[in-house]
Amino acid sequence: MSDHIPLEIQLEIIKKLPIKSLIQFRSVSKPWKSTIDSSDFIADYTCSSAQLQHLLLIRYENPSSEKIYISIVDDDMLPQNMVSPTHVPASVNLLRDSIVVGTSHGLVCLFGYYRNPGDFKCRTGTAISVLWNPLIRKSVTIQVPDVDWPGGPAFGFRVCPATSDPKIVKINDKPTHKKLKGVTCSRSWQVEVFSLSSRVWRSSLSSFPCNLVEFDWPHSQVTVDRFIYWFGVENLASGTESRLIISFDLSSEEFGEIPDELALHNPMQLFLCKRSDSLAVLKKNIKREQYEVWIPRMVFQNRL
Repeated sequence: MSDHIPLEIQLEIIKKLPIKSLIQFRSVSKPWKSTIDSSDFIADYTCSSAQLQHLLLIRYENPSSEKIYISIVDDDMLPQNMVSPTHVPASVNLLRDSIVVGTSHGLVCLFGYYRNPGDFKCRTGTAISVLWNPLIRKSVTIQVPDVDWPGGPAFGFRVCPATSDPKIVKINDKPTHKKLKGVTCSRSWQVEVFSLSSRVWRSSLSSFPCNLVEFDWPHSQVTVDRFIYWFGVENLASGTESRLIISFDLSSEEFGEIPDELALHNPMQLFLCKRSDSLAVLKKNIKREQYEVWIPRMVFQNRL
């Protein structure tokens, strides 16, 4: 491409290229490689490319307990579509006890451990998070500090819509015996946020519900727009426990909650999910063998 064509116009052109060509063009020049690898370009390419196929990334274990990743085109012909093996980088293959934290804008966030060969003890070694883009076959390895077991941290992941910056939220709980408004606080929560643009973990100054005693992760994480949601359990002054939804705003980095609505429901029958770009709660009706769908009222109480 001619040097007389402004870089901005060049980028608009390459945004329309198929993914295989895009991977090859990373080798054209350092400015192109830097731009194509940037979170801004990836977000724009994912959202604006009309030819981009939606892929399902499937992970399973083979008889040797190896984790295998495959992809399949998600369209109206899904049952007839061919399954394709997915190139997995060493940064992902080396993870042990790995879990998928979340996905956003074509990025997959995983958490696990790097440990020495022959060390088979679970949840030991160096705690690692990997941000992986299967389409362009790139990954970033991130060391995760202050990971304590039993219990371990809760995580959240999403690309911030306002900045196109991928963010990982880590929430650790520490035992304490403080009291607030007559309620005994059995946990003290430590929140840290990692952004790909800064490449560092930093403590969040946002307040957290002091009487929260349990964080239902990874089973409940859902992301909608700029928010990450989880289920939580809090202690009430009456001595009982109540279910609630905790939110984290990726733009303001503040926590909020949707209280009371779930208090009278059996938490074992509730499932957090996303439906038509809205947060939803599924309630399993065992007697009728069906599910009820509830769309929460999006009015948050920030505890400052």
